[in-house]
Amino acid sequence: MLNISPFNAIEEAGTAVLTLTEGLEKEEFLASHLTRAETRRQLRLMSKSALLLSPEIHALLVEIDWEGWRALDQRLATSDKAEDTLLWLAVRALAPDTLMWLRVYRKNQPECFKVDA
Repeated sequence: MLNISPFNAIEEAGTAVLTLTEGLEKEEFLASHLTRAETRRQLRLMSKSALLLSPEIHALLVEIDWEGWRALDQRLATSDKAEDTLLWLAVRALAPDTLMWLRVYRKNQPECFKVDA
């Protein structure tokens, strides 16, 4: 695996999630085993990367649902078949919201992104 910052890993995996699921309705997403499996893998990368960031960074970037990422990570770690509703919620809310807030924070609080901790 490449040695990239957790922020960059979150952004890259999040972009992959949005690309994989663009234009899909829930039923289409759930019916596509390949898309669902790859989306799940990318969400797992996002959750693992989010957990690598320090509690101090989490406290500074308060609009991001860090607890949601922790819960998703735990669920994905314990089951190969994460609940459909959970995956769809992550696709439609958790991932895009996180990417949006990272863009805002990167612009308004660039010091948080200089040293990933």
